[in-house]
Parts: sequence; C-alpha cells; structure tokens
Amino acid sequence: MRQDEIWDAEAAARYDTPGTGMFAPEVLEPTVDRLARLAGGGRALEFAIGTGRVAVPLSRRGVPVAGVELSQPMLDRLRTKADATHIPVVLGDMATATVPDPGSFALVYLVYNTVANLLTQAEQVACFRNAARHLRPGGRFVIELWVPELRRLPPGQPATVFSVRPGYVGLDTYDVVDQQVVSHHFYFAEAGTEARLFRTPHRYIWPAELDLMAQLAGFTLESRHADWNGTEFTAESPSHVSVYRLPGGDGA
Repeated sequence: MRQDEIWDAEAAARYDTPGTGMFAPEVLEPTVDRLARLAGGGRALEFAIGTGRVAVPLSRRGVPVAGVELSQPMLDRLRTKADATHIPVVLGDMATATVPDPGSFALVYLVYNTVANLLTQAEQVACFRNAARHLRPGGRFVIELWVPELRRLPPGQPATVFSVRPGYVGLDTYDVVDQQVVSHHFYFAEAGTEARLFRTPHRYIWPAELDLMAQLAGFTLESRHADWNGTEFTAESPSHVSVYRLPGGDGA
C-alpha cells in the first residue's frame, strides 16, 4: 500500500491521543524544547507534519512553522485545530515537495521515525537533498529515528515484539535482505475477542547509513543523542535524535 492510502480518514481520526502515548507531556515537551532551541529564532519546516503534534506547540513558542504532508485526511485533521490556521502546509511527498521561499529555513525536522516511511534508499537520500534545498546556509536537519532491533532477531525468526500493554500488542516483521520492516499494531476491545489491525511498512536505516545519506546532501553530523533530553547515545540505545548541519552561516 502507498503511504497516502495507509494514512486515510480512519487513521487520521484516531491519530491524536491527547496526554498519552506520543502526545504525553514527557514525550512532547522535550521534543518541542529542543527544536525551538535549534531553530534559534528562525523558520522551521516539518516534513510529514501530520495532525500537528509537534508543529502546533512549536508554533506556540513563537517559531514560524511550515509543513509538508502527503495525506489529505491528516492535513484536514490539522486544519480543525484553531492554533494551526496560520501554519502553511504543502500537500506532497517529503522527498520532492517544495514549499514557498525555499532556502530560507533555519531548521527542517522529521520526527517519530517518519523518514523510514520512504521505502527505498533513493527516496531517503532525496529527502535529505530536499531538506538541504529548503535550508539557508548553516541550517540544520533533525531526524528522530529508531535503531533496527536485529540483535533481538534469532536466526529463522522473522518478528520482534516491541510493545505489549493493555489493549495493544505491537510487533515488527523484518526482511533483512531489502531492509524492509512492517509494523503490526493490534488493538483489542475491552470486551469480546475482536481485534483491529493497523500495519505500516518502513525501510529501516542504520545510523551510519543515515550519516552517509547526509554527506551525499552536503550535511555533516553535528550531534547524536539517544533522546530529545540529550541522553548519551550508546550501542544499547533503541533510538536516536541526529542533528545534521549545512556549511556556512552562523548555525542559527
């Protein structure tokens, strides 16, 4: 399935979970804090802006935010929010879409593993190059991404369980030849035995491969941490926040 088919009206309607999950204050506030500092008073562009989980609170901090979004239903959901009416969004693919006044942004960012929604290496490299086109000299491109859990995958076993909680089980199935992974989200009703399944395909990327993609687009790695709070990134870290920078400018 194409990503715009996956993120349909039904998915958009249930995407927001105010106060919990990725909308929990302990998850969202450090993200917005760090991005606001990295923007340094300049403009920010979010690739795959979705329903505005990050863009809306970042805009409230006084950061001028624009966005790119592939899914019309997700964009429609964003437009229902009073705080988002002034956020300009281009409907399109984050690897190719151009927003007005490219080359003027201080910050481009991609959060919550979304770069992996691009299913080929070529598309992922194109995304880096698109970020570079939108940034001014010295601008930064920030990516939040999980580390593939292949060390947890015994020979012959195609899947790993990444989350189990009341009413929910999440597992990933891997194709290690083509670096493809499908996330399976099982949601169980409180009563009865019926479950709802939501699946999303991804192409996983190792940190070293991500750094090479950045070099191809003219970036250098400025920092890498395990989370938005600045925790040290180690071999045991399940995810990372990587900050890439273009040469020139003052880095603001």
